[in-house]
Amino acid sequence: LVPVFSWLALGGKCRYCHKPISKQYPVVELITAAVFAISTYYWVFGETWQYVGFATWLAVLVGLVALAIYDIKYGLLPDKINYKMYAIAAAGLVIQFMVGRPLSDWTQVLSSLLICSGIFWVIYQVSKGTWIGGGDVKLGFLLGLVIVSTADSLLMLFIASLLATCVTLPLMYIKRLNIKTRVPFGPFLIAATYIAVLFGQSIIDWYQSFILSIIV
Repeated sequence: LVPVFSWLALGGKCRYCHKPISKQYPVVELITAAVFAISTYYWVFGETWQYVGFATWLAVLVGLVALAIYDIKYGLLPDKINYKMYAIAAAGLVIQFMVGRPLSDWTQVLSSLLICSGIFWVIYQVSKGTWIGGGDVKLGFLLGLVIVSTADSLLMLFIASLLATCVTLPLMYIKRLNIKTRVPFGPFLIAATYIAVLFGQSIIDWYQSFILSIIV
């Protein structure tokens, strides 16, 4: 059971009943390998807690990929995956603080949770679940535990909205979607979280330099 290679060796069919095995499986395996490799290349290492943070990030990434695929296929974000990722992310944070992460970062944890989940919770309550699903609120709590940065959390929301707009507007233009179509927002949130965690500070620094260059 070697990812991708087993599927290729079997010709995309079950060894025993010879029924086709969906191409989804090798595609997901390749995506997971790619996000792991990119994370390894761009992660900032140095302090002990940063290594713990990296291990936690990789573990949570597995769940995030599963959630994204599940939301695309079924329009659902299963609690059983979310809750397991809560435990992993929270445990990882506790260990990080135990091995040297600055205690002042707790304020970043709280603000990140309020931004990533609190805003969605308010929208969910105001709209009574018509604008956003309860699964997105729960996912937002997980993303808050992962991002742990006020600025990166706000950036994540902006990127997620931008990605959703760039995908849905063309689909509406070619009439693949309409104004009443429910579009899963989870994959956009997860993709935006990946970008914010790995490249958030670089994006913010570039934006600040760009604004300063205009003002000056």
